[in-house]
Amino acid sequence: MKFLGVIPARYKSTRLEKKILSDICGYSMIEWVYKRAKKSKLDSLVVATDSREIYDKVKSFGGEVILTSEEHPNGTSRIAEVCQHYVDYDYIINIQGDEPLIEPDMINSLINSFIAEPEIKMATLKHRLRKEEDIKNPNFVKVVTDKNDYALYFSRSVIPYPRVENKGMYFKHVGVYGYSREFVLEYSKMESTPLESSEVLEQLRVLENGYKIKVLETEHEIIGVDTEEELKKVREYIAKRGIELE
Repeated sequence: MKFLGVIPARYKSTRLEKKILSDICGYSMIEWVYKRAKKSKLDSLVVATDSREIYDKVKSFGGEVILTSEEHPNGTSRIAEVCQHYVDYDYIINIQGDEPLIEPDMINSLINSFIAEPEIKMATLKHRLRKEEDIKNPNFVKVVTDKNDYALYFSRSVIPYPRVENKGMYFKHVGVYGYSREFVLEYSKMESTPLESSEVLEQLRVLENGYKIKVLETEHEIIGVDTEEELKKVREYIAKRGIELE
C-alpha cells in the first residue's frame, strides 16, 4: 500500500484572502501544514494549488507542489486532478491547507485504518466536544456515528438533539480525509446533492449516494483558520507553547 498526502491550497478565500500565505511566527501557513504533515508515515506529500505565488512559496522551502486548474469547485475535484498525475498510489490523504497545527498522528491514524481495513473507501476524524458553546457553535461541524464508527450524519446544528442532556455524545468533525484512489475519482464525478447544498458540507454527498465514511476519534484538537481572529489565536498558541517547525 502506498499513501499520498495532498494539500489543496486555493489562493482565494471567502473570509480571509491569501490566508495560505499568512505569516505565522516566521513561516507561511502552508509551510507549517506541509512540514508538520511531512513528519507522518505518508510515502509522498504534495501541495495542489491554482496559484503561481503559492507554487513558488512551496518551492522556496523545498516542498513538492503541482499547479492545477483554476476551475475546480472544491478540494476533492482538485485532488482528482492530482490523481491523474500520481498513479502509483493506493490511498490519498486530503490535508487541509488552513490547519497549521495538524498533528502527524492524525494522518497516521487514517493510514492505519486503511491498512487494517483495506475495504474502507473513505475515512475521516472526530474530536469530542465538552463545552456547551462549542456544541452550539454553527461553525463547528458535528458528526454522529453508528456503533461501528461509520458516519450517520454531519451537521452545523446540534446533533443529536439534547432531549436528554449528555454532553459526552458530541463530536466535532475534523476535516482530514482519507480515500482509496479509485473512490476519489468516483467521488469527484458525483453531482451536488440536496443535503450537501443545504448544510454546505461536501461530505454529505458521499452519504446521500449511499456510501459509508469511517470516522475515527482523535484526542488532538486543531484550530482551522478562516478569520483574522483565528489566525491571531494560532499565532498566540504557537508562541505561548514555543512550538518549533524545524
